[in-house]
Amino acid sequence: MCSRDSNGWLQDYEGIDVLYQKTLSKSVKLEGIGLHSGQMVRVELHPAPADSGVYFVVDGHVIKAACASVFDTTYATSLMGNGRVVRTVEHLLAALAGLGVDNVRIEVSGSEVPILDGSAWPFVKAMKDAGLNLQRSPRKYLKILKPVTVLEGDKSASLLPSPEPRITYRIDFAHPLLSDQHFSLGLEQESFEHELCQARTFGFLRDVEMLQKAGLAQGGSLDNAVVMDDERILNEEGLRYPDEFVRHKMMDAVGDLSLLGLPFIGHLVADKSGHKLNHRLVREVLSRPDSWILVEGGIAVGDAALGLGMATVGAAGE
Repeated sequence: MCSRDSNGWLQDYEGIDVLYQKTLSKSVKLEGIGLHSGQMVRVELHPAPADSGVYFVVDGHVIKAACASVFDTTYATSLMGNGRVVRTVEHLLAALAGLGVDNVRIEVSGSEVPILDGSAWPFVKAMKDAGLNLQRSPRKYLKILKPVTVLEGDKSASLLPSPEPRITYRIDFAHPLLSDQHFSLGLEQESFEHELCQARTFGFLRDVEMLQKAGLAQGGSLDNAVVMDDERILNEEGLRYPDEFVRHKMMDAVGDLSLLGLPFIGHLVADKSGHKLNHRLVREVLSRPDSWILVEGGIAVGDAALGLGMATVGAAGE
């Protein structure tokens, strides 16, 4: 935890794990089926130098985990760079952000990150088992100074000023189990691990045929998703949390907002948002440098050091 002055600026820390950047202590490998491709895929996570950030490597080509790399948000967040694509990155990005991992090289065999059990937990467990290593370079934060909001019909997503990272989320589906769920949580490593990271992706049985005809959800099953018919949950084990659905959407948002390029200090308030609107919010925040400031080691150093250009940001899909 950190102490703050009356304006909410970070001043001091009880633990240097917050002050300094982190990477992995050793490499990690995970493999499994791709949710949408249905193919067996593998990711290898390797330690990376300070200030190198999070980046994927596909066929020897680098894809930065950044707003400018997003090219599709249809039922997942997908990135493109140097003519290569990596899909369904949000759970892995959420795990990295939730654990505060700043620098990692992610080698991908295939075009998709494995879905594993449908949550961020397998990534979190593998990285914690490998261990995290502090790096002697100050951690940078994007501190929200002014509210930023994006709208789409009755959906909305906002980043508001706050002395600490926080997420408040509401979903409302036309289904008896998913009607008007909401949850709010201060975003810290412990709260992410205990309250969000085990929440699984979910879907409706009635949509499976439509998705598969569109080339999606080829690898979906009861082993990696919570599936519902019109009235009940089909998974024999039931839910991991009573409100697992809204918590999964929050976990997705942690991954999507990591594409700001830095951890944020602010309050995400989302109403029926998803990957598309989350990405629009990231774009809007980065396009409005008057709405945030860069904080490094407790000192505001301005926005120029971010180096996050918007010129090459591609249009996201539905």
